[in-house]
Amino acid sequence: MISEEPILDTIKSRPASNANTGRPATRLDLARIQAAKEQISPEFRDTPQFVCPPLSDLLRCELVIKLETANPIRSFKGRGTEVLASRIAQNFGPQAAVCASAGNLGQALAYSGRRRGIEITVIAGSSANATKIDRIRQLGATVELVEGDIEDARTRAREIADGGGAFLVEDSENLDTCEGAGTIGLELLDKFDGIDAVLLALGGGALATGVGHVFKSMAPMTEVVCIQPKGAPAMALSWHARSIVTTESTDTIADGVAGRFPILVALNDLLAVADHVPLVEEASIVEGMRMLYRHAGLIVEPSAALGIAAILEDPSRFRDKRVVSVICGSNVLPEAFIKWLHG
Repeated sequence: MISEEPILDTIKSRPASNANTGRPATRLDLARIQAAKEQISPEFRDTPQFVCPPLSDLLRCELVIKLETANPIRSFKGRGTEVLASRIAQNFGPQAAVCASAGNLGQALAYSGRRRGIEITVIAGSSANATKIDRIRQLGATVELVEGDIEDARTRAREIADGGGAFLVEDSENLDTCEGAGTIGLELLDKFDGIDAVLLALGGGALATGVGHVFKSMAPMTEVVCIQPKGAPAMALSWHARSIVTTESTDTIADGVAGRFPILVALNDLLAVADHVPLVEEASIVEGMRMLYRHAGLIVEPSAALGIAAILEDPSRFRDKRVVSVICGSNVLPEAFIKWLHG
């Protein structure tokens, strides 16, 4: 079942850009994103980005891959947690943080927190990827599993934070997670001119709003395309409705983007930067994973194949254009990947 919640009238009427600056009217700030680069450890910065000729030929566009898996946690989320952990370490408040995670955010926060002596607690749903949970523990964080999914984990994380002594890291609501992700856009625009479209996995919104803000500030003619699976459509439905739409459940292999309750401020930012928010089929996600493996040598998690899935389902939109697909994560169970590869 899908339900809608009215959004504030001020949000409905808010302009897509600031008339005085030409920049998108979001919570994000380009100067802060540029400064955030210095707070991010080198292992998360300047990730590989390259034109992939085999996939370009097959998809009939010039496909640029931005590889956010070549780092210690195999995910883009380390950029945001590096910024956040740096700021926590500089404050006089509690040197502890708690988050809810399906896996990638928890790994990133555990990694960034351990480097700075910050105590990290990660709450996950009982169905979370077991390999990701094991890695979170190996990185020194305390893990608590709760019955249910990521939304139930978020409820528990808020309870712990409300009890005092730990900073609540709410992915996409916390600006550090969005602005850290935004540094991906700076790196792309530093190397490539004339990008026609940038394809971004859409979950809570940190990647989409961070990179989207940079492009709409520095290359406003680039189409910002944010993709969700049809089995987890809450944020996409909310964008189309311009109001919060929630769902009772999710049904997708792309667990990294499978939220049910969009965050109001993140939707607000998405409305200002996203040009197109399609929903894609599970079969297209699997085919995208296969293509990335067979023609680019990349093992990726389902969320990272959403960009390829979008091209497969709407090829004319991207034909003969320069298109960037951000490969956002590669934390996938080997047995699951093999099944999808050969299924």
